[in-house]
Amino acid sequence: MPVKGSLGKKYKAAIAAYDREELFSPLEAAEIVKKSAKAKFDESVEVAVRLGVDPRKAEQMIRGTVALPSGTGKTVRIAVFAAGDAAQAARDAGAELVGADELAAEIEKGNMDFDLAIATPDMMPLVGRLGRVLGPRGLMPNPKTGTVTQDVGRAVSEFKGGKVEYRTDRYGNVHVPIGKASFSTADLANNLLAVLDEIQRAKPAASKGKYLRKIVIASTMGPGVKIDTNRLKPEA
Repeated sequence: MPVKGSLGKKYKAAIAAYDREELFSPLEAAEIVKKSAKAKFDESVEVAVRLGVDPRKAEQMIRGTVALPSGTGKTVRIAVFAAGDAAQAARDAGAELVGADELAAEIEKGNMDFDLAIATPDMMPLVGRLGRVLGPRGLMPNPKTGTVTQDVGRAVSEFKGGKVEYRTDRYGNVHVPIGKASFSTADLANNLLAVLDEIQRAKPAASKGKYLRKIVIASTMGPGVKIDTNRLKPEA
C-alpha cells in the first residue's frame, strides 16, 4: 500500500469512493477492492487478519496451508530437495528446481529464484544447514505446511494449483494472498472465505476472547477495506 504522505490521485479517488470505517460483507469488500485497483498491472489482493492470540506464546501461534478454490492467479516457482524417484516425481509435477547437494550449493551462492521450497524428510539434514538463508525469507520447509513430505509430486501439484501457506507474525496477524484484481468478485470472495474458514478451524485452544478481531483486504496499491466479522457466511 502507498506510504502515507505520498498518496496519488488514483489512491485518493479510491478512498473517496467508500466509507473506510464501514464494515462490509466479503462480497461487497471484494467488489470495492476490484474497483479500487487502478494500477497498470494486475494487482495482487491480500487479506490481513488480526487475531486474538498472544504471539509471545508458542501454543497460540498458528501455521498451516489452505487451498484457494479459485487459485492464486500467480505462477509459483518451486524448489524441491529430493533424490531418485521422488526427484523425478517433482520434475513431472512441474517443479522448477530439483536436486540435493547441487541445489543447496546454488542456494548458498545466493541463487534463490523460487517462491517455495519442498523437501523429502531424508533431505532435512541438508536443508537444515541452509536455515540462515531460507529461514529469514520464510522458505524453510516445514511438516506443518506440507512442505516436508515423501509425496513431493503431490505437494508440487497442490501448491501450483492454489495452495498457500499462512502463519501468525510476531504481532498476532496473518497475511494471506487471495488472488488478483482481475479475478471475479465471486472468486475473490470464495478465496477469502476459504482462508477465514481455515484460520477459524486452526484457532488455538488457549486463545481467549474474540478470535477474529479485525479483517481487512486490499490490493497491492489500493486502500484497505474492512470486513464485518458477523457476515462471513457465503452469499447467494
